[in-house]
Amino acid sequence: MKSIKFIIAGILFGIVMVKSEAVSWYRIQEMFRFQSFHMYGIIGTAVVLGIIAVYLIKQFKLKDVQGTPITFADKDRSWKKYIIGGTIFGLGWALTGACPGPMFVNIGYGYFSMVIVVIGALLGTYLYGVLKIRLPH
Repeated sequence: MKSIKFIIAGILFGIVMVKSEAVSWYRIQEMFRFQSFHMYGIIGTAVVLGIIAVYLIKQFKLKDVQGTPITFADKDRSWKKYIIGGTIFGLGWALTGACPGPMFVNIGYGYFSMVIVVIGALLGTYLYGVLKIRLPH
């Protein structure tokens, strides 16, 4: 029963993603072809809301559900790994038409071919875990 709030949050997330058309392969292709502002507006809104949320968390010294203060670690300033990782992520997003959240929403929406994409993402994550000690960080 403790997990019910997470299930409800996931369902609401899915509804928002579908209704905003953020899971639409066509919308994602429009974005990567610079044919529509729709997805850039959604992503921009998420970035602005994220900035506001982090500011409020820091300002009011908010705590998580277990009472532990929420902290933010400083990021590494090495830009090369972000360029490489972002390029790999972007290519996967462009080729599959989905990033991690919409992959699962599309499965829930009935696009079962996305199971292949999820399996590929899980295999890629596993491969990264295996190779992590050999990769530059």
